[in-house]
Amino acid sequence: MKTIRVTACLVSIALLAGSVGAQSPDSRAARMEKERDNAELQKVPAFKVFDNLAYVGVGWVGSWLISTGQGLILIDTLEERYASHVIDGIMRLGFKPNDIKYVLVLQGHADHLGGVADIQEKYGARVAMAEGDWTMVEQPQTGRGGARFRAPRRDIVIRDGDTITLDKTTLKLYVTPGHTPGTTSIDFTVFDGGKPYRAFMFGGSAPARGAAEQFLATLTRVESLARDAQVRIVNHPSSDPMFWDRVDMLMQRKPGAPHPFVTPGIFTSWLQSLRAEATQQLQQERAKPQQ
Repeated sequence: MKTIRVTACLVSIALLAGSVGAQSPDSRAARMEKERDNAELQKVPAFKVFDNLAYVGVGWVGSWLISTGQGLILIDTLEERYASHVIDGIMRLGFKPNDIKYVLVLQGHADHLGGVADIQEKYGARVAMAEGDWTMVEQPQTGRGGARFRAPRRDIVIRDGDTITLDKTTLKLYVTPGHTPGTTSIDFTVFDGGKPYRAFMFGGSAPARGAAEQFLATLTRVESLARDAQVRIVNHPSSDPMFWDRVDMLMQRKPGAPHPFVTPGIFTSWLQSLRAEATQQLQQERAKPQQ
């Protein structure tokens, strides 16, 4: 694999971050979430976060690239209108899209898989998704906000506890429903200067309508699974109000300084907030008169 070339990318994203830097972290994340159609704001340059992990997403929704000695693993592919941004980011980092071996789709919503069919067809990547989301995606539908997407062909059906291994990298996959029927989470190792850290990515973000009880059960499980995780990987930067601040700190980090994305215990507070939201939704659902 090629050595990652990030100097120009770091300068570019530092400047972009600075252009929004007058706002608080919450305001910055909120603006990214609100201005989804603002391509100039959304198209942040790809940047390396760990030795083997890079961010190739846009401002409001994430796409992550895991590099190994035998190819690439891509996590989510954004909305179709931003799908080319993922490929541009991969090439900006010095990699080849033809080296994408797997695409893991963590939830079957348009903002996470809009461009996956094109990547599957053009580059031969194998697409993996849990059964519940394969079924949902294969039904005639439109995505959020009317965003249409083309369903990929079935390659891999993720089952709870499955693993995907490429070279020396192994990802443990868990089916964690509630946001979508087949929401998937990932447990894997990232490296910083060769030092390993346990990373966990929860594929959900909020309960779907009518699925609050299922989502709460999932949160209990994820809390147990991720208890010792040292790095939280998010699929929406707004779910971590400090995300763009961490990016700023990463860009300015000096040798030997702590890594801003290594945050042991962060899952506890985040899952508590998700639990409060889901509990409130469940109460509201139960209070509605039966039709």
